[in-house]
Amino acid sequence: MTIYCQPAGAPGDLIASLGGNVRSVDDLDAAWRVLGEDTSEDLVVVGSVADLAAALRFTARLRLERPAVGVILVRDQVDVALLTDALRAGVREVVTADDPAALVEACERSRSVSGRVRAELRVGEERPEEHHGKVVTVFAAKGGCGKTTLAINLAAALAAGGTHRICLVDLDLSFGDVAISVQVEPVRTISDALPMAGHLDTTGAASLLTPYRPGLDILLAPVTPGDAERIPAALVGELLGLLRTMYDFVVIDTPAQFSEHVLTAMDASDHHVLLTTPDTPALKNLRIALDMLDLLSYSRDIRSVLVNRSDSKVGLSPADVEHVVHSAISAQVPSSRNVPVSINRGTPIVFATPTHPVSQAIIRFARERLLNQPIPTRAKAFARRAEGRR
Repeated sequence: MTIYCQPAGAPGDLIASLGGNVRSVDDLDAAWRVLGEDTSEDLVVVGSVADLAAALRFTARLRLERPAVGVILVRDQVDVALLTDALRAGVREVVTADDPAALVEACERSRSVSGRVRAELRVGEERPEEHHGKVVTVFAAKGGCGKTTLAINLAAALAAGGTHRICLVDLDLSFGDVAISVQVEPVRTISDALPMAGHLDTTGAASLLTPYRPGLDILLAPVTPGDAERIPAALVGELLGLLRTMYDFVVIDTPAQFSEHVLTAMDASDHHVLLTTPDTPALKNLRIALDMLDLLSYSRDIRSVLVNRSDSKVGLSPADVEHVVHSAISAQVPSSRNVPVSINRGTPIVFATPTHPVSQAIIRFARERLLNQPIPTRAKAFARRAEGRR
């Protein structure tokens, strides 16, 4: 049910736009009493007559005491200052009084967020207090290695159809491709966290996420030019600290450079997946990246080197790769035209064809290195035969 806070007969009455199942109250005190009577209420629409300062205090209190309840603010006019104050208080959306269609859409989005928050709260109640999800950063020192594709499919493999709760974070703030690769609409992105910087909570973090598949949500990269430069590395650290308490795994896709944001992700990570392809420029960059990680005193024990398109006929064997980078290879993913086909269709190959050799290589890596689920010897032999048949 929706609570509509607007005195009866006041100008700009939008109750007809909200459809059925709406309870109208005259002021915010009455709205609070209704919320106290029914804990299943999940949306309050504050009409344009309500005092702004009182509405923001109401929202801030509600955010702490009833985080699953969303507040949508209706105003005659909307400007940047109003939006900033509203987001800071926890208002989910602000719409103008002359746009009932936008109000209906905002209500639908808020109910979706409330559903996710309630689910997260239930999981939190069932989850032991010491729950601490793992953060996995996927990095390649050279573009074009298939890093985003690997990060997406690794997150899909870890989700295992909803068995685990996974958050995929697109930390390529300037040129993130996760949204287009899985064909989701970037309604909310990491840049929406800016007004909450320094006081983020799980409700605020949940409002930034885009649900994708059962057990798999995505924190998308900004889409507006210039937003990437506004996001401080401290905000990335704050977000990752929260997300790991909400999910079993947080998988991070990064740009091909050691930016301050990437190093923040590396600091927060339990595992570093370093990707390369079997060509000399990519191997040279990987060698430099490994030396840099050693200089920064990151443990080698949390490091995995993964070779993508490992069966490319380019004159370098796996032994040659290990000799060049001075590091053992943890996993090899074969090349296949089905990978770009899956990207163009917007469906990760792990979801589209889980028995494909590429999918099997990524699933096997996820199980062995991240889930600590050794693959039985017989299954390994079958997987190798499957790779040989492709």
